[in-house]
Amino acid sequence: MTDVARERDVWRTSELLRSRLRSGCPSTLTRAIGELGRIPKTLYLLPYVDDETYRRRILLQLKRGEGRHRLVRATFHGQRGELRQRYREGQEDQLSALGLVVNVIELRNTLYMEAALQHLRGEGAEANSEDVFRLSPLGYKHINFLGLYSSDLAESMA
Repeated sequence: MTDVARERDVWRTSELLRSRLRSGCPSTLTRAIGELGRIPKTLYLLPYVDDETYRRRILLQLKRGEGRHRLVRATFHGQRGELRQRYREGQEDQLSALGLVVNVIELRNTLYMEAALQHLRGEGAEANSEDVFRLSPLGYKHINFLGLYSSDLAESMA
C-alpha cells in the first residue's frame, strides 16, 4: 500500500469515527476506538512531563520557530502583510521572494555574529559555549524594512 493510499484510508477512518462520535448515541466500539487513539498522545506526554531537559529542548525549538515567524511578519511588506498579487502564481512568487529575503537576513545576521565572536576571541575574551548556543540570527530591529533613511546634510546644501 502506498503512503498516499494509507493516508487516504486513515483520513476515511478518522472521518468515520468523527461522524460516529457526533451522533446522539455513539456505540461502545466507537468510544473504545476513540479512547485507543489517545494512547499515543499519552505516551508522548509522559516523557515530556518527566524529563526537564526534553521540555527545555522543545521550548527552545518553539521559541526559534516563533522567532522566525516574527521575522517573516516584520519583513512582509514592512509589517503591513499585504499580498499585492491577484493571482495564485503571483502570490506564490511573492511568498517565495519573502522566503528568500528572510533567508538573506538570517545569513547576514549569522555572518555578522560569527565576525563579532571572532573579534571577541581575537581580543582574548572567552565566549561561553552555552551563550553562543543561545544566539539567534532571527533579530531584525537593526533592519530598516521601509527604505526610509536619514542622513545629515552639509550646511551648504541645507
